[in-house]
Amino acid sequence: MPRRVLSVFATAAMLVALAGCHTVQSTFDPHGPAAERISHLSLFMTVLFLVITAIMWLLFAIAFYKRRGDLTEHAPIDTGGGEMWIAVGGIAIPLIVLSVLFVWGLALLRAFPIHGMHGGPSHAMMAHSMKPAILIVGHQWWWEIHYLSDDPSMEVTTANELHLPVGKPVNIRLETRDIMHSFWVPALHGKVDLIPGQPNYLRIEAAQPGEYQGQCAEYCGAEHARMRILAIAQTPNEYEAWLAGQRQPGNEPATEAAKAGQKIFLAGPCSMCHTVRGTQAGGNVAPDLTHIGSRQMIAANYYRNNDAYLEAWITHAQSLKPQTQMPNLTHFTGEQLADLTAYLRQLQ
Repeated sequence: MPRRVLSVFATAAMLVALAGCHTVQSTFDPHGPAAERISHLSLFMTVLFLVITAIMWLLFAIAFYKRRGDLTEHAPIDTGGGEMWIAVGGIAIPLIVLSVLFVWGLALLRAFPIHGMHGGPSHAMMAHSMKPAILIVGHQWWWEIHYLSDDPSMEVTTANELHLPVGKPVNIRLETRDIMHSFWVPALHGKVDLIPGQPNYLRIEAAQPGEYQGQCAEYCGAEHARMRILAIAQTPNEYEAWLAGQRQPGNEPATEAAKAGQKIFLAGPCSMCHTVRGTQAGGNVAPDLTHIGSRQMIAANYYRNNDAYLEAWITHAQSLKPQTQMPNLTHFTGEQLADLTAYLRQLQ
């Protein structure tokens, strides 16, 4: 085979390999039992694709460089021949490959306790075995996260940042308040859809501490690509300490700027949409901000949670994330904006 063809093969294989390595989100970098099993299937499919592609290009190359001759050297088309190529390459091999992938995929589905709870004879049994510890609700375009408890006073509501205890399987209920979304943290699990009127469940487990990027994997509108989620796996002790801190009401402002910012927050439109527990702000159409200062990111994990981005988000959210429900609030003076930001940042 000519050196040029070999070079093309090598380049293609390298690009495909690099596409799955050292990225923020990759099925080839599993950190949980479910993701590890999925990664095996992904790797098998990738290698299979490369092998089949190489064979096809080899056949194309042979056909291209083979001596063509003229019409006197070839039998008429109606004399037959080539049926074996069709039977083997066009029927037998695809049937075997697809059957293997189908059976493997069914085995994975059977191994994962993912259920749609929509009636049926086993509804009660499934509901008991999949009693959720966390409820995740998809919105356009952010994630509402509820840490559930038998005692309602112990429940916690956050947004866009999912905390998990390492080494413990966690049952999660998935719902949507508007259109269809899909929850996907590649390092921990596969994709699970959020369907209107049809809650889904999954059991997720992190094998080691770390931060794992995820996102909505089902197109859900203009800002679908900016509907991200950050999963933070912590040791059980760290997780319980974090959860205990999240159960507390919002910090009382200690500085003059933060005190002024709290008054601005409560007197303005912010409190109509957002909740800060421990205050009169009880809006429930936007993310809970009780501990917004402790989160790493804002705007569904698209911008860093610092003073600059927070001020920009408050005043010009439509520029940073067009069509989001957060309106532009341009009526604040510079001092008012600084005070409001100071208050939000100290809500740890």
